[in-house]
Amino acid sequence: MAQVRANGIDIEVETLGDPRDPTILLIMGISFQLVHWPDAFVEQLAARGFHVVRFDNRDVGLSTWFDDEPRPKPVPFMLKSMLGLRPGAPYTLCDMADDAVGVLDALDIESAHVVGVSMGGMIAQRLAIEHPERVRSLCSIMSSPRPPRPSLRFIMKLLKLGSDPEHREERIENTLALFRLLGGGGFTFDEETMGQLAATVVDRAWHPAGTDRQSAAIEVDGNRRAALAALEVPTTVVHGTDDPLVPPKLGQEIADAVPGAEMVWIDGMGHEWPEEAWPAILEAIFDLVERAGD
Repeated sequence: MAQVRANGIDIEVETLGDPRDPTILLIMGISFQLVHWPDAFVEQLAARGFHVVRFDNRDVGLSTWFDDEPRPKPVPFMLKSMLGLRPGAPYTLCDMADDAVGVLDALDIESAHVVGVSMGGMIAQRLAIEHPERVRSLCSIMSSPRPPRPSLRFIMKLLKLGSDPEHREERIENTLALFRLLGGGGFTFDEETMGQLAATVVDRAWHPAGTDRQSAAIEVDGNRRAALAALEVPTTVVHGTDDPLVPPKLGQEIADAVPGAEMVWIDGMGHEWPEEAWPAILEAIFDLVERAGD
């Protein structure tokens, strides 16, 4: 892994594959780090002849943290946004899209096939809107064209996990509980693998304040559907039918908004990345790249 200077901040980046091959830029979701992209998944992308780039978003992992900025309280912030008050945020999804452009610039990459998950899908959408010349294709996975509104029951469960435990083991258990909560009903939850991932991300970087600022960035970006309707970028939307965090209808909204977009449903998948779903996700990405002409 290495850091690059991009958009005025330091961003932790990892690459795999031959830089002469077409690039796939992977953008992860809220609070999640580049290590949330499973190594074996990334290796399968590289094995198909792609140069794969993944990175830590700002305010998470080993990239620059914005602790000099205020830490919004997520629920009051969301309520103000829902009331149309448009509260200010330390940074926006446009800033985060500019970070992605900065990563491409630092690696001397002219354009890439962009794959974004959850908030990463929102950043990818904003990247395609603001910098279409840098995006060969757009794959938006378990994402939304606007701030998602999960059920109140689900929000209450998230809030119970929203504390900031002092001790490592409590942090790992909280993270593992979050993984369980995000799962759908169609795939087996791999306790051992997810437990190892929880320990890895806690030990690598524990930073809940960054999660709150990223959440604020999602809220202030508003509804992108009108801008998505003007896209000419080949697009595929992938969504699980059992997603409890980003309701499936929001994935359909993206596909409906982007001209010519294809919709791929994964039955039983929640807001998760189960290995059994990788073949369908990989096929969706490869089909999109072929449709885009690479």
